[in-house]
This record gives sequence, structure tokens and C-alpha cells, in this order.
Amino acid sequence: MESSHRNLTHQLVHDLGRKITEGIYSVGGRLPSEADLCVQFNISRTATREAVKMLTAKGLISSRPRQGITVADFKHWNLFDADVLNWILLGRPDLYLLRHFLQLRLAIEAEAAYLAAQNASEDDLINIENALIRMKDATTGQDDTHEADIEFHQSVISATNNPFFKQLINFITTALKVNIRFTNRMIAVTEDEYQAHVEIFEFIKNGNSQAAFDAAMVTQRATIALVDAQIVALENKS
Repeated sequence: MESSHRNLTHQLVHDLGRKITEGIYSVGGRLPSEADLCVQFNISRTATREAVKMLTAKGLISSRPRQGITVADFKHWNLFDADVLNWILLGRPDLYLLRHFLQLRLAIEAEAAYLAAQNASEDDLINIENALIRMKDATTGQDDTHEADIEFHQSVISATNNPFFKQLINFITTALKVNIRFTNRMIAVTEDEYQAHVEIFEFIKNGNSQAAFDAAMVTQRATIALVDAQIVALENKS
């Protein structure tokens, strides 16, 4: 019974969260009352109240007595929350939001490469190298391009052995997925891209922090440049 109660709560959180991030419930607009939500989704008042609390904690809504439930401004949304990020990914993200993601990646991943060169263990290096093997296979279509690339970046961040950086792995993973969606990247990893990642790994392996930082910065700036070009093309059409 308790498990069923939790499932109903999470389902309501998911349904409302998706509708908010997709703009079905607009910023500043009101959601149905808790009583109406109970009827609409056929769940208990307790489950509904818990769902409202969870969405409030994610920054998506504000619930106050006599004021009802309203959708919070985007600036209050917790973009580091796994659910919020995935709802945005599955909803209607735009190129400008993607650029914001990538700008943060620029700061995170270059420093992650720097720290990995200082702190990576043997196991960390093996994990990064295994990801590179997958990327090499992806150049000939023998592995999944997206999964191999994501695994490489996850492994580098993990190799920082910094608990705060590790907490950002989910954010980086989602940012990569958003990037894939907008660039419509379906082709295999190119040889040049593979070699750029090999270079980062070699600098990390050899403990050359600054070189690892610089190499990661180059790859991140190249990705941002692609998105900037798409934004310019979009603006020229309008």
C-alpha cells in the first residue's frame, strides 16, 4: 500500500513537472487546487500534498494559503535537479538554453581535466581508456557514438576525485544529451574528435594538468561554436 502511494505521488510529480516545463502550465499561471488534482488524477489528498511539496522543492511551483498553486519563474527552477533537467530535455528546450548548458560545461570540464591529471587513480585511468576504446569503435560504427562520448566525460569528472564535481556528473550527462538532440548528431565519432579525446587522456595520464585543461577547453569551445552558428542561422531566418 505504501509503495502504491509513493508511485502515485511520483507519477503526479512527473505529469505536472512535464506540463510545467513544456509550457502547458505557463509561468505565473495557476495549477488546479490540491482538491481538484485529487479528483483529476484519482489519488488521495496526502499523495497530492506530497507531490506539491516535491515540485515546490524543485523550484517549479509556489504554493501558499489562499493564493493557490502557481508556476514559478524559470529563474527559480532547480536546473541541477535530475527530474527537472530530464523534463526540459524531453520537453521544449531551445538553443539558447543549450548554450547556457555548454557555457557551464566549459567551466566544469576543463577544470575537471586539470584535476583528473592531478588526482586520477589507476582505476580512473582504466575507465577513461575504456571509454576511449568505445569511442574508437564508434568511429567505425561498432559502438554507440553518444554513449561512448558520454562515458568518456563521466570518467574524466569521476577521476577528479572531488565529491562536488562528481555530483555534477548527472548535469553533464543531460547537457550532452541536449547537445545531441539539437545538433541531430547521428553520425559516428570522427577520427579528429577521437584524437582530440585521446590527447586529453594522454595529458591526464602524464599528470600534465595545464595541458589537459587547455585541450579540454579547445573541445568545449568548438562545441559552443557549433551551437552559436546554429543560433545565428536561426536569427537570420527570423
